[in-house]
Amino acid sequence: MGDDCEWKKLPVDQQCDHKVWKARLNGYEEAVRLFQRITDEKSPEWGKYQGLIKKFVTDSNAVAQLKGLEAAMIYVENAHVASRTVGEVVSGVVCKVFNQPKAKAKELGTDICLMYVEIEKGEAVQEELIKGLENKNPKITLACVETIRKALSEFGSKIIALKPVVKVLPKLFESRDKAIRDEAKLLAIEVYRWIRDALKAPLQNINSVQLKELEEEWAKLPASAPKQNRFLRSQQDLKAKHEQHQLDGGGNEVDGIDSEEPVSVVDPYELLEAAEILSKLPKDFYEKLEAKKWQERKESLEALETLLKNPKLEPGDYGELVRALNKVIGKDTNVMLVTLAAKCIAGLAAGLRKKFGSYACIVVPTILDKFKEKKAQVVQALQEAIDAAFLSTTLQSLSEGVLAVMDNKNPSIKQQASLFLARSFQLCNSSTLPKNLLKPFCVALIKQVSDSAPEVRDAAFEALGTAMRVLSEKALSPFLADLDKLKMDKIKECAGKVELVGGKKSGGGVEKEKPPPKTAPTEAPAKSSAPPKKAPAAKPAGPPKKAKSAGGGTNAKTPKTGSKEAIESELSPEVCEERAAAVLPASCMQLLDSANWKERLASMEEFHKAIEQMEQSEVPCQALVRMLAKKPGWKETNFQVMQLKLQVVAVLAQRGSFSKTSALLVLDSLVDKVGDVKCGVKAKEALTAIGEACSLPWTAEQAVSMAFAQKNPKNQAETLNWLSNAIKEFGFTGINVKAFISSVKTALAATNPAVRTAAISLLGVMFLYMGAPLRVFFEDEKAALVSQIDSEFEKMKGQSPPAPIKGSSKQANVEGDAEADEDDSSAEIMDLLPRTDVSDKITSDMVSKLGDKNWKIRKEGLEEVSAVISEAKFIKPSLGELPLALKARLSDSNKILVQQTLSILNQMATAMGPALKQHVKDLGFPIIGVLGDSKNTVRAAALSTLNVWVEQTGIKEWLDGEGLSGELKKENPFLRQEVLSWLAEKLPTLRSVPAELTLCVPYLYTCLEDRNGDVRKKAQDALPAFMMHLGFQKMTKATSSIKPASKDQVLGLLEKAKALVPAKAAAPAKASAVVSKVTASTPAVTSSLNSAASKGQTDFSEPSESKPEAKKVSSGLGAKGKSAVGKKPSGKEQSAAEDKSGPIFIMVPNGKEQRFKEEKSLKVLKWNFITPRDEFVEQLKTQMGSCVAKWLLEELFHADFQMHIKAIGTMIEHLEAEKEVTVSCLDLILKWFTLRFFDTNTSVLMKALEYLKLLFTCLGSMDYHLLEPEAASFIPYLILKVGEAKDSVRKDARCILSLLYKIYPASKVFPLLMDGTKSKNSKQRAECLEELGCIIALLGLLVCKHTGGKALKEIAGHIGDRDTSVRNAALNTVVVAYNVCGEQVYKLLGNLSEKDMSMLEERIKRSSKKPSVPDQTKVCATTAQTKAASNSSVAQDERPKLGQIRAQNALMKQQQASSVTGEFQLDLDQFEGDKAGHIELPSLVTHNLDLSPVEIPEFKVKFESATLDLHSNTSAKINLIISQVASVETNTSIQGLLQVNELLSQPARVQAMSGHVDQLVIAVLMQLRLLSTHMADEQLAKCEVFNLYSSVVSTTTNLFSVNRLAHEASAGVLKDLTQALLPFTIDARMEEGSADFSRSVHQLVGRLLDRADQTNMLSALIVLLQEALNSNPSSKVSEIIMKCLWRVIRYLPDRIGSINLDRVLLHIHDFLKVFPRQKLRELKNANAQRTIKILLHTICRLVGPKILDHMTMIQDPRESELESYLKRVAKDKDAPQMLAHPENNEVLGEIFKNLVSQENTTEGLRKLLEFKDLNPSVDLAPHLKKLPQSLQTVVERGLRNAEKEAKPKAQTATAGVPSHSEPVSEPSSSNFNLHVYREKLKKLREIHGMPNPIQTLPLLKTTDERPPLTEMISKMPVLSSSTTSSMEMLKTKLSQLRESREQSEPAGPQANSSQPSLEDLRMRLDRLKAKK
Repeated sequence: MGDDCEWKKLPVDQQCDHKVWKARLNGYEEAVRLFQRITDEKSPEWGKYQGLIKKFVTDSNAVAQLKGLEAAMIYVENAHVASRTVGEVVSGVVCKVFNQPKAKAKELGTDICLMYVEIEKGEAVQEELIKGLENKNPKITLACVETIRKALSEFGSKIIALKPVVKVLPKLFESRDKAIRDEAKLLAIEVYRWIRDALKAPLQNINSVQLKELEEEWAKLPASAPKQNRFLRSQQDLKAKHEQHQLDGGGNEVDGIDSEEPVSVVDPYELLEAAEILSKLPKDFYEKLEAKKWQERKESLEALETLLKNPKLEPGDYGELVRALNKVIGKDTNVMLVTLAAKCIAGLAAGLRKKFGSYACIVVPTILDKFKEKKAQVVQALQEAIDAAFLSTTLQSLSEGVLAVMDNKNPSIKQQASLFLARSFQLCNSSTLPKNLLKPFCVALIKQVSDSAPEVRDAAFEALGTAMRVLSEKALSPFLADLDKLKMDKIKECAGKVELVGGKKSGGGVEKEKPPPKTAPTEAPAKSSAPPKKAPAAKPAGPPKKAKSAGGGTNAKTPKTGSKEAIESELSPEVCEERAAAVLPASCMQLLDSANWKERLASMEEFHKAIEQMEQSEVPCQALVRMLAKKPGWKETNFQVMQLKLQVVAVLAQRGSFSKTSALLVLDSLVDKVGDVKCGVKAKEALTAIGEACSLPWTAEQAVSMAFAQKNPKNQAETLNWLSNAIKEFGFTGINVKAFISSVKTALAATNPAVRTAAISLLGVMFLYMGAPLRVFFEDEKAALVSQIDSEFEKMKGQSPPAPIKGSSKQANVEGDAEADEDDSSAEIMDLLPRTDVSDKITSDMVSKLGDKNWKIRKEGLEEVSAVISEAKFIKPSLGELPLALKARLSDSNKILVQQTLSILNQMATAMGPALKQHVKDLGFPIIGVLGDSKNTVRAAALSTLNVWVEQTGIKEWLDGEGLSGELKKENPFLRQEVLSWLAEKLPTLRSVPAELTLCVPYLYTCLEDRNGDVRKKAQDALPAFMMHLGFQKMTKATSSIKPASKDQVLGLLEKAKALVPAKAAAPAKASAVVSKVTASTPAVTSSLNSAASKGQTDFSEPSESKPEAKKVSSGLGAKGKSAVGKKPSGKEQSAAEDKSGPIFIMVPNGKEQRFKEEKSLKVLKWNFITPRDEFVEQLKTQMGSCVAKWLLEELFHADFQMHIKAIGTMIEHLEAEKEVTVSCLDLILKWFTLRFFDTNTSVLMKALEYLKLLFTCLGSMDYHLLEPEAASFIPYLILKVGEAKDSVRKDARCILSLLYKIYPASKVFPLLMDGTKSKNSKQRAECLEELGCIIALLGLLVCKHTGGKALKEIAGHIGDRDTSVRNAALNTVVVAYNVCGEQVYKLLGNLSEKDMSMLEERIKRSSKKPSVPDQTKVCATTAQTKAASNSSVAQDERPKLGQIRAQNALMKQQQASSVTGEFQLDLDQFEGDKAGHIELPSLVTHNLDLSPVEIPEFKVKFESATLDLHSNTSAKINLIISQVASVETNTSIQGLLQVNELLSQPARVQAMSGHVDQLVIAVLMQLRLLSTHMADEQLAKCEVFNLYSSVVSTTTNLFSVNRLAHEASAGVLKDLTQALLPFTIDARMEEGSADFSRSVHQLVGRLLDRADQTNMLSALIVLLQEALNSNPSSKVSEIIMKCLWRVIRYLPDRIGSINLDRVLLHIHDFLKVFPRQKLRELKNANAQRTIKILLHTICRLVGPKILDHMTMIQDPRESELESYLKRVAKDKDAPQMLAHPENNEVLGEIFKNLVSQENTTEGLRKLLEFKDLNPSVDLAPHLKKLPQSLQTVVERGLRNAEKEAKPKAQTATAGVPSHSEPVSEPSSSNFNLHVYREKLKKLREIHGMPNPIQTLPLLKTTDERPPLTEMISKMPVLSSSTTSSMEMLKTKLSQLRESREQSEPAGPQANSSQPSLEDLRMRLDRLKAKK
């Protein structure tokens, strides 16, 4: 019983894990009750049992296990963490529950498994159950089968994967246990319900009896599809529908829930196991296959056929096998073996499916050629083989081979090729059979419909009919325009008989009824989605609207509508005259042939008038045209009459139904008049009108041919000129390029220069549309002619083809069908390139060489292949056996051969063009495999080749299929990182990707956890690119297949990548799509062609396409696509000129901040490049579009540099007026000028530098501080110009650098200049070193920060440079450093060679000599000249310091022995002797510190005067003194500190320190950081070190004693200073070394908190607290920071008005983002949360609800809890109560414990008062009631006194800061007098026995922690003689106070015992004051 009592006391979770089974049983029962009570699925209680659930189900006691299963069932059903236990729990159920004899246990185990499936863990459950099937215990196997069957029955095949189930079914049927076989039978029946006949193939090999039984059971199943009746948690909507369906009584099945989703058809192929056959081939297979005896060959083929009976084959390298079978089919004479080989090919294609695609292009041409066999058995086998091969690839890849045999002489081959196309068309649709692919097939088939062999004609009709059935008659009609009606009817008849595979709907069907003839124009504008029959009704107003553009009438041909052109028959002259007389006046007809030209003119006027009044349908065009030819006809001699005739022709073409028959009657005459001076313009207008009526391609071809037949050079030239303009107006669609090229070649050979010029102009226009390939046709011309052509092409670069404004191209654009035109045009242009078939040159010997064992022979073979391709220039895609041979060489062991093979593949891609697509699978993916090579050079070559291939084929070809995922599957780190990097680059450029990209996602997730860090990095970089196309949801869903441990990590990375997803690429502009495709596919045959091609790509390719690096940087790149030709009329230009009067820059609120944010998050490109690429220019133009005037933007990004100069001039004019707006877009302006730095035009560069000088001068006058992103995107590129060859540019660049220091710290420019010294440009190195010397001379080594030694080492490294100017600059810079820090510089330089050291020592010796008087004069003169030059070029450029330094450096260069004296010395003699007013740099090292007599009158005047010049000199001296403070030499630093101290002690001179506070504090920080270095230096005495740092602290304290100076310290400086001082306050070593120093540090910290700007101080402390908590939350430093914050909080009531609350709240917001409430609670130190809450509450109490208006600087308030907290405090009237926290109660409990204790009562009272001061809203009444009455009175009295003294205390100096230094800072201030009166009041209170509340209140430090004030003063180091008197006075007063206190001590207890009331005390005090 005792034991029972023990375990019953335990918690439930411990009972469940108890060793006693009864305890576990009781625990399970309690757990059941507990689980049933928990209603929240996310309750933390569930987490306690997460690790115990497996023990629930695997309990060794059967009784306890049963109850444990019940508890586990409830847990899995309700707990949100249950999904994490699926693996171990289901495994336990399988092993420990399914073998139990109790049916109840098995049932519960099955229910648990099904419940896991319901909570979305079906895959894990199924995996464990499949494992259980292999268990030797038949009970377990039986239970697992039964569970799988139930899960499938309830959840369906979409939830339960069937492939693993089908895989194990045959094995289950072979089990010896009958129960298992029976259950397997039930499972097979259930599987059959879901996938039907797809199950038959996998079960064909089971026992025949079992199979027969199964088939009988299958036959009994209902035909209706099964339904899911149990749903996942994510399918609750379907569950509700299902329940509603059941309540409705089932209803009609069509209305059921499954009617919404089609039943998925399972492919039996997917359920099969792949068989590996390559290793099973007979060893002598290939030998027998080439044996002479056909029986042996047959034997080997039969062995292969047996292996190929496996319906699914394992992927592998089947190349050798396919080549062998292909050889049998092509060359074997035994038809039986050919049949067997064809069957083997069909088996391979069926077993491999898509993986056979790379071999299909090898076998298809051979099979087509073998169709010459007439035996039906052979033909049938070949048909099966070619059909199976087609299913593995696309018609596009087979097109070359098929088209090659269409012209074969053998009718059987042509017949079978057509039948193959017919069968292939049945499996295609409009997307897989585009027009550019269909067109060549139609051309070949149209030839065959006229073949003499009837079987060939029938096959061609069947193929065309199938295409019409698939694509619709409308799509096919344009290609069948030349067929007669009889053949068209035959095609339509064949189309009607076609039955599409799978019951597919045709593209548009074939209409049985032909539409009326007059409806043809109406069909054109009808929408493609509307049925053809309804086209006339859709737009009845079609003909009138389209009459003009289409040419009018029913005979007009509109290529894009698909309507058939009606051919007008030629009329006889009599009929023409009769029809003309019916519409023309009689007088007109009579006078047409009059001999008087005036009568003919009048007749033509009537003719013209009559035509304009006719309706379109009434105009007999042919008859009227014939009337115009009536004598004298076109030989009219009067130009007025002829002009009217030409005008009438144009009107007829525009208003009438002008056919080609009519056009042919006048074209010859029009061409004859084109060259006429007076009639040429009218003739061209008539030609244009005819082109619009009859299509430009036909009209142009006729006109050009007629022009060159006439032999008139004038007509030829003008015809070509007309054609140039017509192409721009009509577009390039349909143009017969081949015919025009022939005509142009004829024109180029003409002797007349006008003809040649016109031909070259026409080529320029054609270049706009064709791009660089056009040049290939004219390479054989004379060199001079080629040069002229190249010049014309160069003019056209940068322009885009104008949009068509006339003809059918315009209509096509309006109808949105331009994309198809582009594809057709692209294909047509590429077809024109003369390509060579090199398959005959790829001999078997060459291929055998490539496979030879000797690498030299293999190399020789590769060289032969390269020579063949180079010789051909352009090649066809048929390469024979070469692809497989090259593929083998990509894996060659000799890396040189691999690189040579890659070079050949690169060459092949360029030569083959877009047809390269069919080799992607057999050669492209092996290139990707080379990316896994261990050598960098090989990988780089492979990547380069891969990119060239992608340019030709497009990226989508590579993403289609499993090839890419198969490469990622390989566990090669090099391969993975290269492929992922490549995908991350390419995917963002695509608008869409194939669905197969999802196959790569699992391997992408695997790479995220790869052991190789580079692979993980590349995988993370690729995540946004994948997510861009697949979406976040799909990517997240794909994580379900990975391990749970990995899933959380992957999901976290997906969340991060979600914010980095780039925007999808914009749709490409249609105008230049053709040019982009053509240009990208053009090889570089010659050097000139290469340059033309690269530039063409730069100009015309779209942003989404891969582009080469731009060779020439021009902002004109950003303006591509906007040619002058395509612009609107001049009205817009006039309005743009009027707009130039407005502002040039536009203010965009928060625009700059948003740009910085986007660049930081990598949403846009970071402005970092060696040479600016197109994308940077485009990005900048886009960004500037919103904040720059449109007209200025065009000038800024114009191709002409003159426009850049004009734009800069405009910016200079507007600079002063638009200063504020200029600052708002300064980052963009500076980026644009960095682009100009890369221009080679000096005029632009000088103008840019001029603007930059004015800009930085303006920014300096505005006190603007350059932001980090602005500086990072500009300064590095400015430094490049410092090394410019031209002196004027270098001078201006250095001038801009000088101006830059006013708005950007020189310390940040310093490292950039150091980077500039690494340049290869010697001028840049020298100038950068010179600039570094100037900075060091001006600011000392402080400018180097922590890298002073490293920087000097790098500078000294240039002493040995080969360039003299670099050596001298380096030596001068080191000499400057020597003058700053003395001998210490040798330690910083490191080891120098003897030669360099001797040069340096010599230079230092020379520099130590004082220069002679003439030299000084020269220096002064040089300085004056520098100032004058800067003032003249820049408005009052303040550069006296740098000017002097640079002048001295220049002198050092000239004399090689310059003087750098006086760098850091305040030499008074120099000042007094300087009569001209020029002051040399003062010397501070030897200066007498006693400044009281002020020995330098001029220096004194400068400090007291307020003039600008004097102030400037004073500023220079203070800068130099501060530089001396930062010196590493202790004596130098101490002397500088003493001079600063002396300056601060004189009120008249204190103002001179204004503006230098941050600089001085930074110097102090430098000394504080050097403390450890000085302490470790054995050569320095410790007393000397403490003396130095005592001076540092004392000087800083005096600095912050001056309110004006203290408020100038910035937040960053305050943070660094506080951070540096706080460790000294807790460092015991400081007190051991010098107690004075420790006290001085405490004093300084207190002075900082009191006097510094409270906004900056609060910000600094909050940031410090955040950093301290991040590094070590429990450190003493964090405690001190919080105490400092409490101190500042106490000042808030009096200083709240001067605090910038917006900044403070921003820092608190950032703090709470890092440390939210939950994280703060987890910290060991609870004071952090309390401190922040007190700060917020105090601010809320002082400001009220308006505090919410001060969150303007917070971009997203939702990122932290700040806003919600402020709202709660602001809304609650009893806001102080909101701060109540259990921690306060704990603190108060500890305090009151001390109060009760007699020993610690005083300490407790002090802590209580301190707590009450920090938490004024806390109610102490409940705690006071617990105290004794006497103690309550004491505590209440102390609290009242504290409240009374609160206000005076806030006004006085802080308790922890002695006030003895106040006279030093402000001797005339009122604070000193107030302190005296307070001391007097204390003395009076003590004399008259009154309590002293000031004694009662505690200080920040206790008396134990802080020494007495007198001791502190006595031990304080003497700072200067001027402070001695004030110190003595304070000592005297304090001794008097101490004596009076000792005299009053006996009366103290008595006074305290009789504490009078507060009113009495006040009355006494009043009486005392009255007596006084």
